[in-house]
Amino acid sequence: MTPPSAGVPDSWVTDAGLRLEISGPVAHVTLCRPERRNAQTPIMWSALARIGRELSADIRVVVLRGEGSSFSAGLDLAMFTPEGLPGAPSFIELAQMDDEAAEQVIAGYQAAFDWWRRPDIVSIAAVQGHAVGAGFQLALACDLRVLASDAQLAMAETSRGIVPDLGGTKPLVDLVGYSRALEICVTGRRVGADEAQRIGLAELVVTPDQLTSAVDDLVAALLAPLRDAVVETKVLLRGAADRSYDDQVVAERQAQLRRLRDLAGIGE
Repeated sequence: MTPPSAGVPDSWVTDAGLRLEISGPVAHVTLCRPERRNAQTPIMWSALARIGRELSADIRVVVLRGEGSSFSAGLDLAMFTPEGLPGAPSFIELAQMDDEAAEQVIAGYQAAFDWWRRPDIVSIAAVQGHAVGAGFQLALACDLRVLASDAQLAMAETSRGIVPDLGGTKPLVDLVGYSRALEICVTGRRVGADEAQRIGLAELVVTPDQLTSAVDDLVAALLAPLRDAVVETKVLLRGAADRSYDDQVVAERQAQLRRLRDLAGIGE
């Protein structure tokens, strides 16, 4: 691995419970609080958002992992205590803020989750063990999910009297439909790897010892096509659900013309 080129200092990322490594056009982001099953904190979210803002334009694929036996067990439960965590308001303090201030804080948290879908990268979550609550939402933030056979996904927020608010509800509904998403969120039950693949939450399930090699193979396949063709295709697919058929075929024509002119060396 070469040193990160994203402008995020190594020590700052490490202090946030993250590790960023760059290998050519691939960025590897690792949650590294294994002693806490990679429980997430506002400091970690700030670091993730900063990585997204400052990621090198040369990066084509981002792989997200969790160190140790779990991908991420969700929120650090210290956030529910009156003391909260250093550098962030507790949930009690957040509840006491006026609407604008509280929503601004939550929007800052959400920024850690929303950049994984941007069109210039393809993001992959490599999930083993627990992906609970915020962990599940972080996996859902990625374009693709490769699961180890021991993976357990759960949306546990309602059991604590709160809702999933880190951008996870939209991709969950898009992937499994409203009724299944409602059942998963309200019951908080664990979805195993095989079920996750069956209902569309995972592209691939492998044994735990095969997870790294399976992700590496997927990365290689994603890097094979021309980057601009991948970007245009991702934009087409992500917008398809919100377009009519007629609008979609217009978008396809326009994207194809851009590609053909680019390949022919004809500027706009």
